[in-house]
Amino acid sequence: MDDVPRPKPVRPCPICGKPAVMRYRPFCSQRCATVDLGRWFGGSYRVPTDEKPEDTPPDTRAEGDDDER
Repeated sequence: MDDVPRPKPVRPCPICGKPAVMRYRPFCSQRCATVDLGRWFGGSYRVPTDEKPEDTPPDTRAEGDDDER
C-alpha cells in the first residue's frame, strides 16, 4: 500500500445529479444550493413526530370529555 492521498470520489449533486463543484459542495451550483435552502425553509425536510410544538398551549380538554353534542 502506498501512502499517496487519493482524492475523494465526487458525489453527485443531491438536487440535480450533476457532479458536485468544490465551491458549492455538496451541490453543483449556487442555484441548487438555493433550491435546497428553500426546501429547508419550506419544511420539506422535516422529521415527522407526534410531539406538539413547544409554543402550542396544552390541551385543556381531559381525555374522555365529550362536550360536543
